[in-house]
Amino acid sequence: MPRHDQILRQWHLLRILEQAKGKTIKELAEALPKDYASHERTVRRDLEVLEASGIPLITEKIYGQVRWRFIDGYRNNLALGFSPSEILALRLTRQLLTPLEGTGIQESLQSALAKVEAGVANPDGKTPQDLPAVFAFSPGPYKSYKTHQSTIDTLMKATSKQRTVQMRYFSATRNQTTRREVSPYRLWYSQGALYLIGYCHFRKDVRMFAVERMKTVTPTNNPFQIPLDFNLEDYVKDAIGIMRGQPINVELQFDKPTAAWVKDRIWHPTQSLTQTKSGELNMTLTVADNRELIGWILSFGNGVRVMQPAALRQAVRQEAKAIAEQPEEINSQLLDVSSKAKRQG
Repeated sequence: MPRHDQILRQWHLLRILEQAKGKTIKELAEALPKDYASHERTVRRDLEVLEASGIPLITEKIYGQVRWRFIDGYRNNLALGFSPSEILALRLTRQLLTPLEGTGIQESLQSALAKVEAGVANPDGKTPQDLPAVFAFSPGPYKSYKTHQSTIDTLMKATSKQRTVQMRYFSATRNQTTRREVSPYRLWYSQGALYLIGYCHFRKDVRMFAVERMKTVTPTNNPFQIPLDFNLEDYVKDAIGIMRGQPINVELQFDKPTAAWVKDRIWHPTQSLTQTKSGELNMTLTVADNRELIGWILSFGNGVRVMQPAALRQAVRQEAKAIAEQPEEINSQLLDVSSKAKRQG
């Protein structure tokens, strides 16, 4: 049985005991979610492991039955020892997960942090809630997953138990919905959105699926194994954002005003920067060749020149020309939409 499957089962046992005054081994085995149902011997072994790791569990015999429960007052006796800086770091983490609002992940973090903040006081008697704001964070553009909690829960369980899922998936590039069976390797959060990376039995290849485009997701009992040579970092390393493609070597040159703020950021792990005497900035990097790369380059406006490769330089020029040559009525409509959005925002 996978190690993470055992950990999840033990987590469920703790959740059950937190909401009860005491339960027998049999009652705990019956109360476990269906996906984690186990024999009573396994539950007993899990409880003994938790007890040995320092979880304040005790047993008591009531009416001839041995019941497991937490030590009285354990919630008030936990020595948390968090410093104010650690509390602030946790609060920042809560903001980082804002895009996952409404999901079990974000709800668990909110609940845990609320308990920590309520139970930790500073030397001057003030609680972390009273600390002045010293760090502000904006998640930037992101997708909302409030209505996708069931989908995310299903994917997390299937990934943990290494079972395939069947889904109806809408492909934006093909503008159609197809049925897929997928072996879920990892859930990947990037660029304000959540994706599933897994082997698609329909396409016979490892693919990336946007969670919000999943119309239905159904777990199966079909087991799978992640290939030993699969590595998530290697799979996504060439993307400038999330799109994959054939890696190409790119050389860009930024003018002096643009270079002033480009040079202080890590845009891609492969980037190499060279400042010229005149203040311009040369950047070389190896990234996936796709429309996302073109859009990223255009985001710098006329402050950037594509030096290499020539094919990319031509593609960027054509895209910029197509934007400039859009009919005036379309540009006016875009401006109206933009102005309306600013007023509402």
